[in-house]
Amino acid sequence: MRAWRVVAAVAATVLLGVAPVPPPVLDAHAIALERFGNDAPWYEGRIPFFESADPAIDAVYYYRWSLFRAHQRDLGERGYISTEFLDDVSWQLEPWASLNDATGFHLGEGRWLRDRRFADDYIAHMYNGGNDRHFSDYMADSVWGRYLVDSDRAAATRHLAAMRRLYAAWDDHLDRARGLYWVEPIADATEYTISSIDASGGQDGFLGGHAFRPSINAYMYANARAIARIATLSGDRAAQRDFDARAAAIKARVDRDLWSPALGHFIDRHQKTTPFVRAWQPIRGRELVGYLPWTFDMADDDRRHAAAWSHLLSPAELGGAAGMRTVEPSYQHYMRQYRYEGGGHTGGSRECQWNGPVWPFQTTQVLLGMANLLDHYDQSVVTRGDYLRLLRQYTRLHYQGALLDLEEDYHPDTGRPIVGLGRSHHYFHSGYVDLVLGGLVGIRPRADDVLEVNPLLPDAGDREALAWFRVQDVPYHGRRVAVTWDADGRHYGRGAGLAIEVDGVEVARRPTLGRLTVPVARAATPPIARPIDRAVQLVRGQFPKGSASTATGEENVHDAIDGRVWFFPELGNGWSSEPGPVRQWYAIDFGKAMRLERAELAFFADGGRFAAPAAYRLQAWNGRDWADLPARADAPVANGITHARWPSMTTTRVRILFDQQPNRALRLVEAKLF
Repeated sequence: MRAWRVVAAVAATVLLGVAPVPPPVLDAHAIALERFGNDAPWYEGRIPFFESADPAIDAVYYYRWSLFRAHQRDLGERGYISTEFLDDVSWQLEPWASLNDATGFHLGEGRWLRDRRFADDYIAHMYNGGNDRHFSDYMADSVWGRYLVDSDRAAATRHLAAMRRLYAAWDDHLDRARGLYWVEPIADATEYTISSIDASGGQDGFLGGHAFRPSINAYMYANARAIARIATLSGDRAAQRDFDARAAAIKARVDRDLWSPALGHFIDRHQKTTPFVRAWQPIRGRELVGYLPWTFDMADDDRRHAAAWSHLLSPAELGGAAGMRTVEPSYQHYMRQYRYEGGGHTGGSRECQWNGPVWPFQTTQVLLGMANLLDHYDQSVVTRGDYLRLLRQYTRLHYQGALLDLEEDYHPDTGRPIVGLGRSHHYFHSGYVDLVLGGLVGIRPRADDVLEVNPLLPDAGDREALAWFRVQDVPYHGRRVAVTWDADGRHYGRGAGLAIEVDGVEVARRPTLGRLTVPVARAATPPIARPIDRAVQLVRGQFPKGSASTATGEENVHDAIDGRVWFFPELGNGWSSEPGPVRQWYAIDFGKAMRLERAELAFFADGGRFAAPAAYRLQAWNGRDWADLPARADAPVANGITHARWPSMTTTRVRILFDQQPNRALRLVEAKLF
């Protein structure tokens, strides 16, 4: 295999008359330190590294990886999941804090990690009780999307039976006579949309408004198509034919019944009659959700459908100055604020609504659909310059002044956050990395042994043109891929054009932007390491239990063993001690004997109230007293992971003693014991 790579690289360079100069290599270690500080080791061996001529895109790309990292919740033996909110919300599925509406984004981002554990654990969790259908979703499609990147057949097929059961469960939302799925908008994660507001006569819209929507039907189409493909991998031809037929039927019905010739857009139809609307009546305006058929390649490739994208580009319709409107301003109840914190209709902080505000959730979906439109549809409505303009517009929403902090929703005219709630900070209900790698860079994952790259960049001279970029350490079919673009060849000094590397060797190049494909023989994916944190506890009051020297409130103490690690200052996380006395401790009681050999300690510092300890040591309970562990302990670091190891031993309790910095409190974000 290695000989093939070298020969392919030489052939590519000789054919183009380019000397075989070593490819440019980003200094991953230096970039990780610059972007993530003391937490750099978590990222350095996991993420693809990226740089471009647009520093804002670069900054948000790395911020989004820090967002991904912060939302990985360790459930102990059950593994990791991705959360939507950093901290608890009342509608999450207990005790895990899982929600299924953003799972597609979580897996869409996580599939690009070289460490496959996070996506693998998460999929297993969701198909083993973690998905309660609280919301509509496209889980099976996301599993297929992950397979296109890692090509792990066993990982893709092992949940096929659960996929089919979950798909069948949605029969309770299938109108068999019409051949379409319906959903209450709040269960589609889109409360206060046209169907729900109008069903109430304009008085509310949080509940009600059941509708046949482009969203749930696109999801069920995508899930059926994915199950068919995964069934093919497993050799189940009957299931493949069954689910291909289901997908085709949904597609035909959506095109026939949810396409509005009058609006030139995919729209909802009401599913229930109320005093204000009739069942099967179409809604009276365009919504951003109407682009989801392209997100999942369900829309036909014709001029009639492609014309719908003109509404997104129109400033008077869905194209807001600062972001995509979820509903057009011509709608009677556009941007009317109905709901405030606590559920009331007046006063307090505003709650999220989807009757006009910019929503990163649907913005991501629309950009994914636009990437599909530009990559393999025959149309002339949308340009690659439009994609970069809208990606940059979305990029700007991540900034609150100079601070990176993605929130729940934004005003489409100003780009300022609307929801003023503490839960909104660093909200993981959208995607971005997938838009950069799959759109801007143009990596189009495939099931066969081919790597296809088609960057969605406009040509030089376009105001949105990007002069250069490089991404490296991208996992693909067991290999490591890099893509480089240099418009004039001056930035990287290797000649103008687009180049692909596989396992560090250049295998293809072209002098201009465009599609580039190369054969990539897949390699076996390495086994996933799954160390289990024995200290984690999801249920307060059960073993393992925490205790502390000061600040002993139950929630405060529990936060240090809740499986969550983040260092964002906007939302506190972990046991926060009092500033005195200098000597403090935090203990974990397992309630039974536990064999342990190492610890990972996460300390938070903010340059003010909180600082990492000046020193620490670990102790174990020997049945009579605390005894120091003979640990090889790293010096404590702030906003990163501090490691300690010792000879394997068995104990029922562990205690960590801290010497606090003078006049500073300590925040132990998480204490993990293995």
